[in-house]
Amino acid sequence: MRPFAYERPDDATGAVATVTADPDAAFLAGGTNLVDHLRLGLAAPSTLVDVTGLTSTGITDLPDGGLRIGAGVRNADLAADERVRARYPALAQALLAGASGQLRNMATTGGNLLQRTRCSYFQDLTTPCNKRAPGSGCAALEGWARHHAVLGATHEPAEVACVATHPSDMAVALVALDAQVHVLGRDGERTFPLTELHRLPGDDPSRDTVLAHGELITAVDLPPAPDAGHSTYRKVRDRASFAFALVSVAAALTVEDGTITDARVAFGGVAHVPWRARAAERALIGAPVTEDTFRAAAAAELSGARPVDSPRGGTGFKLPLVTATLVATLRDLTAREETA
Repeated sequence: MRPFAYERPDDATGAVATVTADPDAAFLAGGTNLVDHLRLGLAAPSTLVDVTGLTSTGITDLPDGGLRIGAGVRNADLAADERVRARYPALAQALLAGASGQLRNMATTGGNLLQRTRCSYFQDLTTPCNKRAPGSGCAALEGWARHHAVLGATHEPAEVACVATHPSDMAVALVALDAQVHVLGRDGERTFPLTELHRLPGDDPSRDTVLAHGELITAVDLPPAPDAGHSTYRKVRDRASFAFALVSVAAALTVEDGTITDARVAFGGVAHVPWRARAAERALIGAPVTEDTFRAAAAAELSGARPVDSPRGGTGFKLPLVTATLVATLRDLTAREETA
């Protein structure tokens, strides 16, 4: 680990100014991702600017019936909040599926959204990785790619290829719930849909988000709960505890007289971003509650999928897995609505 300076400003504005002024400075909150990167040699900041306590650690009710989640709220506190559990069960379930209790006690809302991929090649300094070393290539395309993307990835040209996936469970649920993110930067505050925070690899896989250097997430807003909290989260992984998703689904549905009148769906484990499944939503809205409908929705979303065909194990298995997971999730969710 390389030496670095440590600063703790008095407020969020001061923290933003400090990081903005130094291109090699970085924010420090819970540190559950950053400390790993320091140890692995993936990050070597000149200065760590501690924002613990500088953004809100509270969860507050909004006038419209939604919730505001401070960026400093610990994942454990968010998952345990009675309002979250009752009105946004998909979010509580995603948080509990995401990590051990020890990590949830440290990880923050803002930090969770900004965690970087757990791609093994990104974390291995001896291998090519366009996210870590732009222009070097993507080792996953010819390597072990079981956890990699099938949607929105860049396969060529080689110097920008990236098939990494975003690791957050919480972000998948927030995307499905139409969350908004508040950001503080050098030029002031801005608010935008969480679906616009993360970016696909495109021609610059090294950039995970649209945030400029020095911009700080300060809060996340949830709109009023969809249909009295009819949402859920399902995660498929290689082992039962504390593993990253092969595929996950967050969904919120409204059903009237056997017809789906509103649908919000997001996938995890399949893309460089928490993937909002717009095509699946369009296929669901106005359709009857049947497994054929659910399968058609999966097929619509996966029509543009491109699995990794690696000699050491690709991602083709994820296509039927996405379908099966979506069908099971929507089947259980609509069954609950029928008995509610």
